[in-house]
Amino acid sequence: MLKGFKNFVMRGDIVTVAVGLIIALAFSTLIKAFTDFVINPIIASAQGGRSMGLGWQLGRPGNQATYLDLGAFLSAVIYFLIFMAVVYFFIVVPYKHVQGRRGVVVFAEPGPLKTCLECLSEDLPARARRCRHCGADQT
Repeated sequence: MLKGFKNFVMRGDIVTVAVGLIIALAFSTLIKAFTDFVINPIIASAQGGRSMGLGWQLGRPGNQATYLDLGAFLSAVIYFLIFMAVVYFFIVVPYKHVQGRRGVVVFAEPGPLKTCLECLSEDLPARARRCRHCGADQT
């Protein structure tokens, strides 16, 4: 049982995923610091005055629980976009390049699709002769 687990963990794709997650976590920490200490103050300054940030107080003034903080949401959106761009350009693109040099196609664009005339499934490959859902012959 332990030998099977060791073989599973030592597979190349599992190690690749683990390294990718570790790198993504490191980038996440860096980007979180950037959004907290650079983006958040810029967003909060857009409100002006002595407010708690970019947003509205829905209840008693000064009550953090009833403050609708749009600045925090906007910061989270910016964080997400930056993080996904970093993951794509620093992990996915180099991985595609390395795998392409090895002759392996990863993250390929899907081929053209057609619709089955019988069951109206829209996810059939253009060259399919039978529908994978209903089994009808395709013209």
